[in-house]
Amino acid sequence: MRLSKSWDVTSKDFRMFLRKKNVITSMLAFPLVITFLLSYVVGFVAGRSAVAGLLALLPSFTFYYAIIAALLPTTIASYSLVGEKMEKSLEPLLATPMTDDEILLGKGMAAFLPAMLATYLGASIFMVSTDLLTRGAFGYYYFPNLGAGAILLLLAPLSAVMSIEVNVMISSRVSDVRVGQQLGFLTVFPMGAVYLAGELGLISFDVITLSVVSGILLMVDVFLLFVTRTTFRRDEILTRWR
Repeated sequence: MRLSKSWDVTSKDFRMFLRKKNVITSMLAFPLVITFLLSYVVGFVAGRSAVAGLLALLPSFTFYYAIIAALLPTTIASYSLVGEKMEKSLEPLLATPMTDDEILLGKGMAAFLPAMLATYLGASIFMVSTDLLTRGAFGYYYFPNLGAGAILLLLAPLSAVMSIEVNVMISSRVSDVRVGQQLGFLTVFPMGAVYLAGELGLISFDVITLSVVSGILLMVDVFLLFVTRTTFRRDEILTRWR
């Protein structure tokens, strides 16, 4: 595999996305709005000096960023094939001598990098604001901690990869961007289920549990990688979509 060729695909997609102001705006606006709302709740609870309430809220609030990381790539990943077909730029790409793996890696990076950048931007703002708001109640800075590290360094990127793989599979089979995006939102459900299990007390958001969930998600990602490579048939896409 030639990484330079994959980066060429990524760079081309970046240039295309920069022309889509709504894509960039939504990708940045969503995590920032969520961050503002979460910080507001933290500030409200901290103002009441409810230390126990804060300790219960903050792990689950941090977990939101794993869900955000799964949600953000849906727009770009689903657009990566269907959108290019609509703009008449897919056929020249698939007709190049690049391998399927090089194309898939390039498109994966084009969705992964901006999604994780936006996720980490929102998470950084949330952690800094939380430390400022809760310093008086806790007597120490809550962030950084191992739980947040497991969520942001393990769960978030792994959930983003899962979302990208599923969305690339979907977008290679549908011919409408909106349909691809709607189906792609289903990738949020697994992380939402984990969050719900935590809220119901079935699991806790401690480092051990988060590491186990990350290990399971890693296995899912590896499985989906093989499925994605198998279902991505460039010749079929070229002929079926003409």
